[in-house]
Amino acid sequence: MKIKNIISVLEEMAPLAYAEDFDNVGLLVGDSETECSGVLVCHDALENVIEEAIAKNCSLVVCFHPILFSGIKKITGKNYVERAILKAIKNDIAIFAVHTALDNHSQGVNKIFCDALGLTNTKILVPKNNFIQKLVTYTVPDNADKLRNALFEAGAGKIGNYDNCSFNTKGFFTFQGNEDSNPVIGEKGKLHTGEEIKIEVVFEKHLQSRILKALFSNHIYEEVAYEIYNLENSHQNIGLGMIGEFENEMDEKEFLHFVKDKMIADGIRHSAFLSKKIKKVAVLGGSGSFAIKNAIQAGADAFLTADLKYHQFYEAENKLLLADIGHFESERYTKNYIVDYLRKKILNFAIILSEENTNPVKYL
Repeated sequence: MKIKNIISVLEEMAPLAYAEDFDNVGLLVGDSETECSGVLVCHDALENVIEEAIAKNCSLVVCFHPILFSGIKKITGKNYVERAILKAIKNDIAIFAVHTALDNHSQGVNKIFCDALGLTNTKILVPKNNFIQKLVTYTVPDNADKLRNALFEAGAGKIGNYDNCSFNTKGFFTFQGNEDSNPVIGEKGKLHTGEEIKIEVVFEKHLQSRILKALFSNHIYEEVAYEIYNLENSHQNIGLGMIGEFENEMDEKEFLHFVKDKMIADGIRHSAFLSKKIKKVAVLGGSGSFAIKNAIQAGADAFLTADLKYHQFYEAENKLLLADIGHFESERYTKNYIVDYLRKKILNFAIILSEENTNPVKYL
């Protein structure tokens, strides 16, 4: 099996188009055409993880955090990033990162976080903007079903928990072809009028080329009339963070001890207790201070995230309990999810969970 075949499965799990613009996801090191001997899944592709991949005969390392994040001008082995990259290249090991592509997925990092805590009725905390487009096209009634179904098959027409969604309007068309035209309906040089269906569907913008291919392949017109619009609507099923509820509320200390146990956290920093019960909880794996206001607006009793600075604890504004459980801890079960996903999709192949603990933060 080639590395590119495994990448196809990884992109089904976490489409790279879901990643944030600042991020560096996908194949970072290696050749996708290379045969893969095995996959090692880790949190961070550090030098000791590459050594583990060598020992376990894995030629692809799938990591959550990208080892290459910002620009790099030299690879001389003078820091931990360069040493990991050098060792990977010398040993023909490819590195693939998922990071915010999985952060933004409705079944990704924050759903994993919620599931670990037993939260239900979950929904995205910070929906992704500027990600939805709308196609408007026109065809004759006899072609409408075939065209509409082809667009659905290509990924159009999905809204929340519904698919095959479209809006259709009856009208009439006029055209007159010139001498170079070859109309399917009517005759060139003559004005033609007939019944037409206007079809409107939404789609995720990274699917545009696939949608247009389906449009042109299944439309009967010589010249296909269509329009594409960028929508300002937020995507309710793609975005950062998540909010959910406990079946039974608990007091604040009980809640933090519960979180500490479930997420195996060595320490939790938190804002002042408010003497209120905790039932509705927002989470955001990794650095999530930017979403404090979102958690408050969503009516959360508590917000769990990581990497909070001193002054950011004030932003709780006595409206919720704000807790920093640790960056690694908030994403702890992500690599387990990736392993389980790959094992279900790729049978009889070595998919190995890294045994290395790459958390750089230690506690007394």
